[in-house]
Amino acid sequence: MRRANEPSTGQQIGVSVALLVIDFMLIAWSVYGVGIAGWADSYESDGVAPSSASRAASQALWLLGGGAVLTGGGLLALGWRIPGIVQLVVLGGGAMLVSSLPAGG
Repeated sequence: MRRANEPSTGQQIGVSVALLVIDFMLIAWSVYGVGIAGWADSYESDGVAPSSASRAASQALWLLGGGAVLTGGGLLALGWRIPGIVQLVVLGGGAMLVSSLPAGG
């Protein structure tokens, strides 16, 4: 049963779709940044310093993982269950994707 101060399911789905657009843009930007850093590393690899791709992946992992916890957890705390769960799943999945890029590349 829905409480009086909870948002409707339609509102939650609308917010989820709007946030998905932002999430996918952020994930694409992160993947692109790690890819470009890896490409640049291929031209100047001396094997001594940590690669810029691993640094970029680490930064993107913290950005996406932190975004998942802050936005997903915040929305869940406010009673917005659908967008909160979507944020946790999408940004958390993006963080796992970006963290696996340097190991696979």
